[in-house]
Amino acid sequence: MLPCFGELRFAKNDSIAEDTRRFYKGCVDEGVIVKAAETNKTLKVDVWRGGDDGYYQSFTVPHEKSQTILDVVTYVQRKLDPTLSYRFSCRVGMCGSCAMTVNGRPRWTCRTHVDSVAEEGYIKIDPLRNFPRVKDLAVDMTVFFDKWRDANARFVPTEADLDGFAQVDPNSRERKEASAAIECIGCGICYAACDLVSWNPDYLGPAALNRAWTLVNDVRDADPNGHLKAVAGDAGCHACHSQQGCTSHCPKSLSPTASIAGLKRKSFAALLKGEL
Repeated sequence: MLPCFGELRFAKNDSIAEDTRRFYKGCVDEGVIVKAAETNKTLKVDVWRGGDDGYYQSFTVPHEKSQTILDVVTYVQRKLDPTLSYRFSCRVGMCGSCAMTVNGRPRWTCRTHVDSVAEEGYIKIDPLRNFPRVKDLAVDMTVFFDKWRDANARFVPTEADLDGFAQVDPNSRERKEASAAIECIGCGICYAACDLVSWNPDYLGPAALNRAWTLVNDVRDADPNGHLKAVAGDAGCHACHSQQGCTSHCPKSLSPTASIAGLKRKSFAALLKGEL
């Protein structure tokens, strides 16, 4: 065994000295000082297992410094139960694939620290609601992206053969409206948070409508009225109750509620002009 590095000086106060001894207790073979006070802490984690008719399985997980919920789920899968299914990719808040429900709230698990959500050392982890469950914490995103298709949320290029890049005035109102909503990465958290999706499965949902709003304001798009027509039906923007659940949960601090309100205004104006 390698010696501990450095000299430990204990305070005269007995309680402080004991805390210090616990903090630096023991040396491992690699010569790394073990923080026993931290390693003795554990979390009780209830994880949803199975599909719609599943159950919660309890695990005990070590509580580490700067630990994220994704770290907890990964520990369970790698150390305790390799059959646990979940989705993740980048681990740094760029892809959104690790979204789950943590203590009743949809979140990116890679950006959610345990210390910010644990309730007396307890965490409950579910799959995102409003999505079909595949297994455990993994959900089927097909219905979510089908709504993007139904909302005609795709760029329609013009037929003009342009040389170079299209010029868009960064100070124009349209550009500012599009820029305010453009950073959506399709994580599905707003869809999971939306009560209207729960009540009406045909509702297009905040993410698809938010994307449609960016296209309506894109001066390069050749079919803005086509986008408006796709979202102006009974399951589109006018179905939104403006409860702002999507906005309050968005990890990117976007406001799908504002985008949907914009679609309501634009579609109504287009209807009055006979364009829809």
